[in-house]
Amino acid sequence: MGSVTDGILLIDKCMGETSHDVVKKIRSAFQSENRVKVGHAGTLDPFATGLLIVLVGQGTKLSQFIMSGEKVYLATLELGVETDTLDLTGRVVATAAVPDMGLEGVREKARQFTGTFLQVPPAYSAVRYKGKRAYQLARNGQHVELKAREITVYSLQVLSVDLPQIDMRIRCSSGTYIRSLASDLGKALGPGGHLRSLRRIKSGPFDVGEALSSAEMGCQVHGESLSERVIPMREAIPHIGEILVSAKTAQKVRQGCRPAWEELMPSCDAETSVGPDLHDGWIKLVSDGGLVAILHVALEDGGGHGRVNIERVFSS
Repeated sequence: MGSVTDGILLIDKCMGETSHDVVKKIRSAFQSENRVKVGHAGTLDPFATGLLIVLVGQGTKLSQFIMSGEKVYLATLELGVETDTLDLTGRVVATAAVPDMGLEGVREKARQFTGTFLQVPPAYSAVRYKGKRAYQLARNGQHVELKAREITVYSLQVLSVDLPQIDMRIRCSSGTYIRSLASDLGKALGPGGHLRSLRRIKSGPFDVGEALSSAEMGCQVHGESLSERVIPMREAIPHIGEILVSAKTAQKVRQGCRPAWEELMPSCDAETSVGPDLHDGWIKLVSDGGLVAILHVALEDGGGHGRVNIERVFSS
């Protein structure tokens, strides 16, 4: 087989696997290649299923740009049982009777959890605390006091109520802990609760319906077949506007030359400009169909001028 295509793979992670287990499977499938880099963007807990974006080759440089996208989840809250991990894998710390409640009453409470607000990550999380992962300290019985982070829950739809379980569809910003959200809703409803199941169905522009099941990635799946599923880097970040530049400009950027904003405008040596639509200040440079670099641009004077910094460079 030839060289591995740089980009991303969409994987539907099965229950019981860690995100790292999936990465190891893919790395093994590409074992004929020499030192293939493989990573992932946005961890899923072992009990969770759904869309995991795996980064391959130079695609590992895209992590921060992919992880920042919105997420959509299907989740089930089970009322009446609270756990230390806030999910079904934890130790039960409290139980309570579940009173009768209807769909509209639950939906009314759920409306309180939409919008932008601060959320404290759960103690059993991968957030670093005093140089270690918080879950490592929590498992050893050490107190973990994590800082609240700003998140946005764009929508929290209560799909059904079949007590003690409540099914929900949640669209939220990156960094939102659904376990914490479910626990908080359980307390607001009275008896408390924990996250019974979780499935990620969207991440940024990508849908789990487009993904390859990790269950299918056995010994019969090799690098060649996986390479056919790789989404090229340029297409992996469609939310970032792009500027098409000449081969000459592409070579200069790849050699470390920081272009001036005026160089990138169509009136100079840029062949075509799509946008440029700045997403959080990011713009991608493309030449001959390939991704050259991702730049950070701070526009000035109404967009006529801008300060340019190179964030990532990609070889041809």
